[in-house]
Amino acid sequence: MSRQSRLDNPLLLSLLITTILGIASYSLFYLAYFISGMAFSWPFFLSLHAFVLLLCFLLIWRLTDRFIYEKITLIYKNIHNLKTGEDQSSKPPISTDLDAVSKEVSEWDSERTRELAGLRERETYRREFIGNISHELKTPIFNIQGYLLTLLDGAIDDPEINTRYLTRASKSVERMISIINDLELITRLESGILDIKMVEFDLNQLLKETAELFDDMSKEQSVELRIPNTKQAFWVEGDPQRIEQVLVNLLNNAIKYSKRSKGFVEVKLYDMHQNVLVEISDNGLGIPEKDIPRVFERFYRVDKSRARDMGGSGLGLAIVKHIIEAHRQTINVRSAENVGSTFSFTLRKAS
Repeated sequence: MSRQSRLDNPLLLSLLITTILGIASYSLFYLAYFISGMAFSWPFFLSLHAFVLLLCFLLIWRLTDRFIYEKITLIYKNIHNLKTGEDQSSKPPISTDLDAVSKEVSEWDSERTRELAGLRERETYRREFIGNISHELKTPIFNIQGYLLTLLDGAIDDPEINTRYLTRASKSVERMISIINDLELITRLESGILDIKMVEFDLNQLLKETAELFDDMSKEQSVELRIPNTKQAFWVEGDPQRIEQVLVNLLNNAIKYSKRSKGFVEVKLYDMHQNVLVEISDNGLGIPEKDIPRVFERFYRVDKSRARDMGGSGLGLAIVKHIIEAHRQTINVRSAENVGSTFSFTLRKAS
């Protein structure tokens, strides 16, 4: 037992004070006996002295115990006020045991530590989010500014240059609009205010229609787009507009990051009893293992410089994840560097 813990024990503290008083009083009596030369009845005196010391001990013990009890009660009430946010002044403490109070303090300290860590994490996330938004918007804004300044400096009089620069400025404006629309969409998805209109539709038919949108893009980049060559219907439950957006984002990424020589993107559908599994694979750059857990984060890019050169808002995969989760389904990714990536998600089959 440490020195501090011995002093916190009312019994030991009372014994210590009583012992000190007993030694002091006995010394004074003995001194008086020798000075006065008076005769005393030793048995009677010792009995009386012991009785007085016992009364002192009981009184000191009671007062000490009461003092510590009141202090513990006050500490315990304060702890409960801090933990619950309620006024506990009129309520008795649950316990005045020192171990219970120590445990309560430790729990309160751990809870505050977790809250502070959460606040720091949210603050870090907020700073990163604002920084990412400003970075994404800065590129098209500077592009537009450069094109307009060039035109104002006299290039507007050259029909060939002004048309080319106005076209580029228009594309930068479209990119800004795309970023803002994606930000609005993901905010609505995360807050749960975006309605998912569940209907039954043929996923195979939706896939074929969506893939047609990428015919030109795949040919320009010499990427073979492989779609299931089957007329089998895969009826699922979901919001076809949102699922089309999922397919668009995944196909767009797969084509952009496929190999430029003998590249391909392959889509497969699997009947999984209660669900339909969709897999979209490419033989492109792949994703480093350390980056795989973060690919669905907002604005996270594996190859930041190359990804921004290829355009996009940096929100595509985050939107995909939220849409699939809004359907109460899951999305996963398998990838290896310089081998390719496979994104897969499920949808519930129509009943």
